[in-house]
Amino acid sequence: MTGITKKTFDAPDETRTPPKAKAEVVRLGDSSVGRLTAEPGWRWSEHMAPVVQTDSCQSRHVGVMVSGAFHIVHEDGNESDIQAGDVYRIEPGHDAWVLGDEPAVALEFESAETYAKA
Repeated sequence: MTGITKKTFDAPDETRTPPKAKAEVVRLGDSSVGRLTAEPGWRWSEHMAPVVQTDSCQSRHVGVMVSGAFHIVHEDGNESDIQAGDVYRIEPGHDAWVLGDEPAVALEFESAETYAKA
């Protein structure tokens, strides 16, 4: 195994296209990184719940917001806006939607392999 592995999102290992979104996955050995792009109007409970068949998102997300913004509402009552430059951890049990007219783009480090899979 070499000491450096390099790939690009210009040629992801896998691309998933749920409604109004795109999830691109790059695998680096036993690690993976996902780039999620959600279009204005995207909402997890409207566009992803039918795909994964749960009432709320059950993935744990650790990532960084690259551009745009999400509003997150957790079932424990907490809510927050996540904007470009923010580093975040979101526990399972939440809804989310894109804020404004700009696509939301985030890099995900824990949920890349499972996000947007039925």
